Amino acid sequence: MSGVWIFKNGVLRLVENPAAESLDGSGGRQGSSARRKVLVHTSSNEVITSYAVLERKLLSLGWERYYDDPDLLQFHIRSTVHLISLPKDFNKFKSMHMYDIVVKNRNAFEVRDM
Repeated sequence: MSGVWIFKNGVLRLVENPAAESLDGSGGRQGSSARRKVLVHTSSNEVITSYAVLERKLLSLGWERYYDDPDLLQFHIRSTVHLISLPKDFNKFKSMHMYDIVVKNRNAFEVRDM
């Protein structure tokens, strides 16, 4: 992973090509040059296309689902302080969420350009 880490509104994210990226107010990419990222389960080479698929993979890795916040999907491993928090709507699942999952499951997932 190369690029520039940007801290904005309490969120740290990786900008892979800061010169080519144009940011809108929400921190998303604009323009036709933006490459879409996908989260891939490495052992099965399966692209994560829904939260149902992601939840099955995380549960098999020992993650437990939390139901405390109705606006978020949250997963936690008991033996660690790690918490994965995702927006309830899969359409709002961005690369920063993907990288959070990768960092906490280094050998199980990776982010790829589509």
